[in-house]
Amino acid sequence: MLKKTFTFFAILLATLPAAAQHSLLYKISGNGLTQPSYLYGTVHLICEKDFNLSAQLNKAVQNSKTIYLEVDMDDPQLFLTMGPLLQNNDPEYALEKAFKPADYRKLQQFMNDSLRMDVANFKKMKPMVLLSLMLPKMLECKSSVSYEQKLVELAKFSNKSVEGLEGIADQISVFDNMPDSLEARMIMEYISDIPRQRAMFKRLITAYKAQDIVAMHDMLGESPEFKGYEDILVYNRNRNWIPVMDKAMRKESTFFGVGAMHLGGGEGVIALLKKKGYKVEAVTR
Repeated sequence: MLKKTFTFFAILLATLPAAAQHSLLYKISGNGLTQPSYLYGTVHLICEKDFNLSAQLNKAVQNSKTIYLEVDMDDPQLFLTMGPLLQNNDPEYALEKAFKPADYRKLQQFMNDSLRMDVANFKKMKPMVLLSLMLPKMLECKSSVSYEQKLVELAKFSNKSVEGLEGIADQISVFDNMPDSLEARMIMEYISDIPRQRAMFKRLITAYKAQDIVAMHDMLGESPEFKGYEDILVYNRNRNWIPVMDKAMRKESTFFGVGAMHLGGGEGVIALLKKKGYKVEAVTR
């Protein structure tokens, strides 16, 4: 369950000029660097048939000394650390309180019928945990892949270290800064219209396969649930990552893999790196 929850953070958890070249992979140079580093936009869950580890991506990983993901997914303590952070230890807290009585009954029925789980077992858990369990229902396939996990496997095979741009507590705090009532509303909207949720996710994957980071970023603005939370979900995190990236690149050639929604926009990672003085070029061949 914890692995599914972690994957969800990353999915929820960027605009380039319209004329920008479609690409998910970028070379970072200039600004005093003695060797280039690389930036790649991931999608955290995708059907195995849609997964593509391109020759350019593999070469960028091999040419780098260290792999940075949003969090260090190679940390053996990651999921042990994560568990307690998913619970609300307030003695007055109960998951049920975030929902209207009728909605909670509907949630109970959905959990029983679709997930074969008893919602009562999650009474001290934060609503985001339930969202993470529902995520696989958006995929129209039985076999899925995580780009982050594949990058970790590549790193291990090449004896490269894996680091994190932020800690797991930082990532979970993104959702702690959103009210439980908002997350409960998102859950109910999901339950009430699964075909719509699947269609939205299919659009995201279509844009990803087209390497259209503008379209992916624009999808964030289409979600009324996230209106007013764009800084918390994306932009503040982008700003926090830049000093970490700057320090790592000045030490050695580094590969950065972050969710593709973080790449574009005036406050996206690409634009922030350029403002810092770096040259950021799309790698297309």
